Amino acid sequence: MYFDTGYLIFVLPAMIFAFYAQSKVRQAFATYSRRASSNGKFGSQVARELLDAAGLGDVRVEMTQGTLGDHYDPRSKVMRLSRDVYSSNSIAALGVAAHEVGHAVQDATAYAPLHLRNGLVPVAQFGSTLAFPLFLIGLVFRSGLLMDVGLLFFAGAVAFTIIALPVEYNASGRAIGLLEAGGYVRGTEVQSVRAVLDAAALTYLAATAMAIAQFLRLLSLRNRR
Repeated sequence: MYFDTGYLIFVLPAMIFAFYAQSKVRQAFATYSRRASSNGKFGSQVARELLDAAGLGDVRVEMTQGTLGDHYDPRSKVMRLSRDVYSSNSIAALGVAAHEVGHAVQDATAYAPLHLRNGLVPVAQFGSTLAFPLFLIGLVFRSGLLMDVGLLFFAGAVAFTIIALPVEYNASGRAIGLLEAGGYVRGTEVQSVRAVLDAAALTYLAATAMAIAQFLRLLSLRNRR
């Protein structure tokens, strides 16, 4: 199963793209983490000020462990920033912090793709957990029904990654606009922030490509059975 032609045609190119995307985002973050912003404020300070300016004083800003684990939790109204973002005044830190503010603003303004993505979270988690075991059992025991159910579950996970794309790109667009409007970045700093967020966007695109590739691989196996 793991050395079939579907793997070589669909999955391997997606994996290569995913490795490339990860290297780009790490390179961009490492480069612009060494460049201090002209305003001198930490990512946590910028996040707090942007949230307050948007009327989102109820959203807390907390520090979380790990690297590049920054995220906004719409359920608890908490923005969690990694140490490298929370306590840094770098261009990269401001870009990441503003991106998460973008998600908070999406949530506050009922941005439809965000709410659709959030609604698909349990579907994606359930589907990604059961899809492969069900499909594998169906493949081994030649059960077309189990393979079809596995494909259906995995389709939910694929839909989640596709819907996540406009959500992430929109948050990045909002981030750049918020930073410029607030005077947090100036001149070439705007392009530097864009470079960081564009690199991050590649990882979202790679995740979507990987999900679609896996689905096509399973579909090709199903058709051959």
